Amino acid sequence: MAWKTLDDMGDLSGKIVLTRVDINVPVEDGRVTDATRIERIVPTIKDILAKGGTPVMLAHFGRPKGKPVADMSLRVTLPALEEALGTHVTFIERPDRAALEGASGPVLVENTRFSPMEEANDPQMAQFLASLGDIYCNDAFSAAHRAHASTEGVAHLLPSCAGRLMEAELSALEAALTTPDRPLIAVVGGAKVSTKLDLLGNLVRKVNHLVIGGGMANTFLAAQGIGVGKSLCEHDLGETAREILKKAGEASCEIHLPVDVVVAREFKAGAASEVVDVRACPEDAMILDAGPQTVKHFQDLLEEAKTLIWNGPLGAFEIVPFDAATVAAAQAAAKATKAGDLVSVAGGGDTVAALNHAGVADDFTYVSTAGGAFLEWLEGKTLPGVAALHQD
Repeated sequence: MAWKTLDDMGDLSGKIVLTRVDINVPVEDGRVTDATRIERIVPTIKDILAKGGTPVMLAHFGRPKGKPVADMSLRVTLPALEEALGTHVTFIERPDRAALEGASGPVLVENTRFSPMEEANDPQMAQFLASLGDIYCNDAFSAAHRAHASTEGVAHLLPSCAGRLMEAELSALEAALTTPDRPLIAVVGGAKVSTKLDLLGNLVRKVNHLVIGGGMANTFLAAQGIGVGKSLCEHDLGETAREILKKAGEASCEIHLPVDVVVAREFKAGAASEVVDVRACPEDAMILDAGPQTVKHFQDLLEEAKTLIWNGPLGAFEIVPFDAATVAAAQAAAKATKAGDLVSVAGGGDTVAALNHAGVADDFTYVSTAGGAFLEWLEGKTLPGVAALHQD
């Protein structure tokens, strides 16, 4: 572990800790509708307070494109922040060192993206931010794939560390992909192969088994000459799919595709559907979920697996009955995790929604709320916000 944590920062008494957080939460009618991201930063903020420091939260909200936008002020998050932290939070639009030194308790600074220098990672803004604090703490893994002034630039100018959420995220990902117990299984689902080419290319070199589901499985099936009817399918990526299958073979990674599927003529809730062999999809039907034999095969794989990485659903889980495979597979993974037989790490927006739908999000070893950052990590890319913490 080349990055430092809050434990490495020593006594924080009297010190201002610039703390990059991600509280880019959904808001309706001026109220936060899902405070999950806010709740996840609580351990870091409370830890800094307990160590005698003043946490000064830096965060973005929406895409204001480098100028103040009233509807994108972080002020809207204050009630949810104060409820989660159980204390008053001071809000400062234009911070200066004197104002921060006079603050008691946590401080929230206005949207960093109100300045065009933030997303440009302008050294001037990084220097300004550094002048405000004594220590930099990054607790925003979900923004770590962006090289911005508040996520990357300032980290080089102050003693820097990972916050508790960042620490948990990095530890979970390293355990899952860098130093995993094997066999290691990856589940990759979703609509299109084209959005996950880098991910698939990286995973076939690192995992023992790769389970491909969702609409992207149709592209792999079609690439092998299997008819998929009117299913979502990127027929123009057939050669790419075959190349991925070839690379997997060379790397001794076994790819698993559906052996049976659920098909329907309509994509709507309660639509008439049937289970057919994967090679028997009617020409006028769509594949909308994996079938029970495919789920059974996945469950058998789990019995031998030690580590699981999950990104993307196995079918159109948003609509019943096409959620069955995703729910059954997720519940099987959760059961193995609870029994202590499996380390399970999942992430990505659709994945989190699917696990919540299955009622098992709390039973996985770790569920990341990060979207792009989680995906880029799995793709093997360097995340600027994480790399900046790797200091001697």
